[in-house]
Amino acid sequence: MKTIAIVLLVAALALAQKHPQSYWFDGLWQGYDGEWTHVTRQVMALAEATPAEKYAWRPAPGVRTFSEVYMHIAVANYWLLSVTGPKPPEGFSPDLEKTVTQKAEVLDWLKRSFEAVRTERAKLHPADLARKVKNGQYDATVDGMYLRIIVHANEHMGQAVAYARTAGFAPPWAKGGE
Repeated sequence: MKTIAIVLLVAALALAQKHPQSYWFDGLWQGYDGEWTHVTRQVMALAEATPAEKYAWRPAPGVRTFSEVYMHIAVANYWLLSVTGPKPPEGFSPDLEKTVTQKAEVLDWLKRSFEAVRTERAKLHPADLARKVKNGQYDATVDGMYLRIIVHANEHMGQAVAYARTAGFAPPWAKGGE
């Protein structure tokens, strides 16, 4: 087990040295803000690389289309953020996941939702993160809600990567072996 861990560590360090300023590695291991930068960059890059005609594609009946996955991320960003206090923008509705289907509009909602999370978190002081909030029937903290936002974005970014591979294209950061 130790050998595997050492091999993985050496491989990660070699990769980081090979790409010390790599666009795709910016933010990793740099705390919440760095990880947020990383996942938003990847989701946006993948959403932009998804051909417009694939936005209505779904890998199987009964599962989300590409546009629904991307809009689900945007809707969740605003909804989870609202639990911490900020109100969603005008025109927001949970139904957007099903009604916003055109690539340009999806990209706009995604980008604005990512920026809203970044902007609102930047306003917080360390003590604000411990503030108690109510998430439906669950007690949470502001910090817990922001953690849920980033984990959720990463979860669905992985889903979109799987969709892309199934639909016949690779995520932009996979080009050149990265």
